[in-house]
Amino acid sequence: MSIWGTILGGAAGLVLAGPIGGLIGALAGHAASKKLNKKLTGHGGAGAEGLRQITFTIGVIALSAKMAKADGRVTRDEVNVFKQAFRVPEGEVKNVGRLFDLARRDVTGYEAYARQLADLFHDRPEVLEELLDILFHIALADGVMHPQEEEFLKQVAQIFGFSAADYRRIREGHMGPDRSDPYVVLGVGREASDSEIRARYRRLIKEHHPDRLMAEGVPEEFITVANDKLAAINAAYDRIAKERHMT
Repeated sequence: MSIWGTILGGAAGLVLAGPIGGLIGALAGHAASKKLNKKLTGHGGAGAEGLRQITFTIGVIALSAKMAKADGRVTRDEVNVFKQAFRVPEGEVKNVGRLFDLARRDVTGYEAYARQLADLFHDRPEVLEELLDILFHIALADGVMHPQEEEFLKQVAQIFGFSAADYRRIREGHMGPDRSDPYVVLGVGREASDSEIRARYRRLIKEHHPDRLMAEGVPEEFITVANDKLAAINAAYDRIAKERHMT
């Protein structure tokens, strides 16, 4: 079963913690049967990694809904972007829309969702970066980065534990090869040696490889964004290598 069928069709069999668990409970139409704790628990044989994937996915939808609300123009288009970008089956589109609407109307601030995800993936920064990349992808779906969206993304990045330099690197990777600074995309200074640039490039490719991300809890449905990130990293390295005549 896809991640969508698992979290949206079988939500009644799960008990998740925190505000993300609250959304699942509301979607399933029942109250959580156990006290919600800071740690994630569950039933139905999902397993720890399966529950990480579920929490990741619900967190993406919740934060996307909150970001859509941040610019003051919430429309059904956001759900359509989600459907197209993350391969939501036709049979699950309504449930994704319901969850999106629930998160949008929920009085809980986006900070609570971001903190829960930061806590769950505190030892997996690559997963948190993938989640932030997904939010950038959605924010830029209309070709414009609204100031409110940018401020939202900065705050989420800070909650996730990323520095200002990390944020600039992540953001630059979404600007496109013709507009981005390849050194910023790789997170290196122009004074870096060729060997330092090669080492940094290899590290980024390893950290953000789709197979590694899936092993660490990113559902397969979201790997398209990881592939786009690899393409941006490769393009940045190729530009620098050509500029420096690196062999």
